[in-house]
Amino acid sequence: MLCRKSWFANRRRVVAAFVACVGLYSGLPAGAAEWPDKPVRLVVPFPPGGSTDAVGRMLGVELGKELGQTVIVENKGGANGNIGSDVVAKAAPDGYTLLLSGVGSNAINYALYQSMPYQDKDFAHISLLATGPNVLVANPEFPGRSFAEFIRLAKESPDKYTHASSGSGSSGHLAMEMLKQAADIKLVHVPYKGGAAAITDTIGGRVSVLFLNQDNVLPQVQAGKLRALAVASAKRNPAYPDIPTIAESGYPGFAAESWFGLSAPAGTPPAVMQRLHSATVKAMADPALREKLEKVGFVVVGSSPQAFSAFVSQEIDKWGKAAKLSGARMD
Repeated sequence: MLCRKSWFANRRRVVAAFVACVGLYSGLPAGAAEWPDKPVRLVVPFPPGGSTDAVGRMLGVELGKELGQTVIVENKGGANGNIGSDVVAKAAPDGYTLLLSGVGSNAINYALYQSMPYQDKDFAHISLLATGPNVLVANPEFPGRSFAEFIRLAKESPDKYTHASSGSGSSGHLAMEMLKQAADIKLVHVPYKGGAAAITDTIGGRVSVLFLNQDNVLPQVQAGKLRALAVASAKRNPAYPDIPTIAESGYPGFAAESWFGLSAPAGTPPAVMQRLHSATVKAMADPALREKLEKVGFVVVGSSPQAFSAFVSQEIDKWGKAAKLSGARMD
């Protein structure tokens, strides 16, 4: 009987050692080799219908294919993305709760809100998914036919012209604050509650110019209802091939872009992060997904966690300075 017990004890030790070796060989810690073994939740921190929601749902489909599990997209809007982002920041770091991070909730908001429920250290950033520039547009009747003419007019008549935005503290608002500082011009800010109203009043000539995300104004530019003066990306945008960048128009280094990324709670196991990154890069390489995004002016990226983390830190610094210049506060 004693020999039999000893044999079973030895057998258990051998099996345990074998499992540990398999985990070591595969690069996965114990318990992570089977990840994911249940559906993954992707939190979109904005209501359904916007660009963030669209990107999240496209990513969710392709990510699910790569992971072999269902990715459930869950909209948790409110407080400019803070509510949904906080849910992920405080979730268990097991890879089953992810965040569609973005320029507002993961960069601008740190400067707009005096009291934030989370900080950048609460996230493990997986990959930068895509970027899209803010575009400076004007009513077709606006006297400035080009970006250079717009700057000249603004310099000649300080505070004569108005600039619309989708809201105080939005990326478009802060992009104009950065341009006003760089070009030494003065315009009157007219904030709206959303991009649709700002577009309507710019088309109607009730405001002079508007800075807004490229996908939102593209239909109106293509229809001739708005005239694009410049794009705020480092390079020209494929959806606006004939429109110069602000950087090439006398302000080198100028960039004010919206972006989307995939992030997880801080402390997510390295092996799970590696699996998520690999699956995300493959998902973003899907031809149909890329075509949909590029058609409306997004530039697909798919960066490493290290590159994305460095990018987020730079964005927090850049947008923080712009918010301070604007004086915009949300609380």
